[in-house]
Amino acid sequence: GLGCPDWPGCYGQLDVPRDAGEIARANAAFPDRPVDVAKAWIEMIHRYAAATLGLLILAIGALAWRQRREPDGLLAPSLALVALVLFQGLLGMWTVTWQLKPVVVMAHLLGGFGTLALLWWLILRQSPSAAVWAQGEDGRLYRWTLVGLAVVVVQIALGGWTSANYAALACPDFPACQRQWWPEMDFAEAFVMWRGLGANYEYGVLDYAARTAIHMTHRIGALVVALYVGWLTVRSACFASARKVRIAGAAVGALTLVQIGLGIANVWFYLPMSSALAHNACAALLVLALVTMAHGLRSPGTGA
Repeated sequence: GLGCPDWPGCYGQLDVPRDAGEIARANAAFPDRPVDVAKAWIEMIHRYAAATLGLLILAIGALAWRQRREPDGLLAPSLALVALVLFQGLLGMWTVTWQLKPVVVMAHLLGGFGTLALLWWLILRQSPSAAVWAQGEDGRLYRWTLVGLAVVVVQIALGGWTSANYAALACPDFPACQRQWWPEMDFAEAFVMWRGLGANYEYGVLDYAARTAIHMTHRIGALVVALYVGWLTVRSACFASARKVRIAGAAVGALTLVQIGLGIANVWFYLPMSSALAHNACAALLVLALVTMAHGLRSPGTGA
């Protein structure tokens, strides 16, 4: 939920209300949102960290612009990163002002993953060791890796949609759902992206059948990811000539297995915070592994 009901401040302040007087004034100003100091601090730390990262990315963009005539190819991804982080700032604002609108929450999550992936791509482009390990590989493996990355990103979007609509526990059991293999579901309502402005989406507005449809779609997506990434792992392990390609493929496969296990744990243990955080972190590592693999496969070099 929302730790701070306004933006960019928190209950009208630059930091979190702490003493009794500040909390009383905040509660009077926002009677529908009484102060939860712990949640408010989490929100503001996130904002401070995002602002710091944004400034660093603006500096990266400025440096890339100054060196735009250098043949390193860093200008385009750097400017894309600047544009993305600026849009992320807007999404962060809309997340609050539009009261956790699911499509905004999902887009904000995807923007965060995109920011991470682009930063990692820039690091790889600057690393000589990352640029030389896959010469001579079958070009199809590079394309298949990009497909794998796209499949994982779609699954992350489904995960974000599940979380934003509070559907993570719509199926409280596994592998069945509500003790059925195909429970009652409402797909028509489940994936309505835009419902207008003004509603409060905290804790969700969908009925149980729609939330169940979202949850089951995320499970089906996990199966698709497992099958495709499993095939990609076997393909890279058995047919890639470069040792680092085989290692990257194995890492992608291992992270996928861990991610599926964490998803199951989320259901079995009723979404503990530790498991939910680990699920997000593992998704980030999986994206980074696929980006690393794709970067190595497209780069010239001597092979390994």
